Amino acid sequence: MAKRALPVAPTAASAPNGAGGAAFAGDVLVRIRGAMPSLQPAERRVAAAVLSDPAAAARLSSTALAVQAETSVTTVMRFCRTIGLRNYPQLRVTLAGAAAREDAQSAERLRASGDISEGDTLAQVVDKIIYNEARALEETGANLDLDILELAVRAISQARRIDIFGVGASGFVGQDLHQKLHRIGLMAFIWTDAHAALTAAALLGKNDVAVGISHSGATADTVDPLQAAAERGATTIALTNFAGSLLTRCADLVLTTAVREMPLRSGSTASRIAQLAVVDCLFVGIAQSSYDRATAALAQTYGVVHQRRPHPHSGRRAPADSQ
Repeated sequence: MAKRALPVAPTAASAPNGAGGAAFAGDVLVRIRGAMPSLQPAERRVAAAVLSDPAAAARLSSTALAVQAETSVTTVMRFCRTIGLRNYPQLRVTLAGAAAREDAQSAERLRASGDISEGDTLAQVVDKIIYNEARALEETGANLDLDILELAVRAISQARRIDIFGVGASGFVGQDLHQKLHRIGLMAFIWTDAHAALTAAALLGKNDVAVGISHSGATADTVDPLQAAAERGATTIALTNFAGSLLTRCADLVLTTAVREMPLRSGSTASRIAQLAVVDCLFVGIAQSSYDRATAALAQTYGVVHQRRPHPHSGRRAPADSQ
C-alpha cells in the first residue's frame, strides 16, 4: 500500500469554514501549535519564537527572527510555507492580527488565560479552567475543516462497520462516539485495549471505517491499529490536536481540536471537551444524513431506557404503559 500523504495546513486562501486571509489571522497561532510535531528542529525553534511573543515577532524582519531562532532566513521561509502561508510578509500580517485579537480581550480574561499556580485561590482556579475550556471550544470550532467533516460524515454513514480506537482520556471520547452511533443503528465498536484494537483492525476492509482518537496523535496504541486498518483498505479518520502528528500520517481524513495544554492541566478536561464537541458535530451530521431512521432509533432507544425510571410513589420500576 502506498504511503499516505501528510495533511498540509490550508493556505490563507483556503482557510476552514470558507474563510479568507482575514480569518486566517485569528487562527495562525492554532495552526503553528498544531504543526509543531511535524516541524524540523530548526523550524520548531522558529515556531517557539513566534508563539512566545506573537506581537514582537510580527515586528521583526525575517533576518531578525532567524537570529532569534538561531537558524537561517531560508528556514524561516520554509516555516512559512509549512504552516500554509505564501511568504514572510503574510506571516507578519497574520501574527499582528492574532496579537491584536488577543490584546482586545479584557485584562481579567487575559489573567485567566495563564496556567494555574500554587498561590491561586479556588476562585482563580475556577476562572482559569472555565476560561481555557471555553477558549478551546471557540478555537476548535473556528478551525474545524467543514469539508473534511462532511467527508467523515459521509464515510461513516455509508460504512459497513465503524471501529473506534482510543486509550485513556481519548478512550472515553471514543466510548461516547460508539454509544451515539450505536443508538442510531450503526454497527460500531470501541477498542481501548491495544491487542483487541489490532485484532479488530486486521478484519477491516474497504467498506469499513476506522477512527483513531488521540490528543497528542503520538499514542502507539492508537496509531498502530489505525495504520493496520489503513493497510487493509479501510477509510481512516484521525481526531487529534496536532495536524502533523504520527496519527495523521495513516489517516485519510483529519479532524483537529485546538487546545492549549499547560503543566497543571496536561491531559485536562479541555482536550476531552474539545474532542467531544467534534464528536457531537460528527454525530449530528451523520444523524441528519438519515434523519427519519435516526430520529426513530433515538426515540426507540430512549423509550426503552425511560421505562426503567422508578415510579414516583412506589420507588419501583413502573410498567411501560404508565410512563
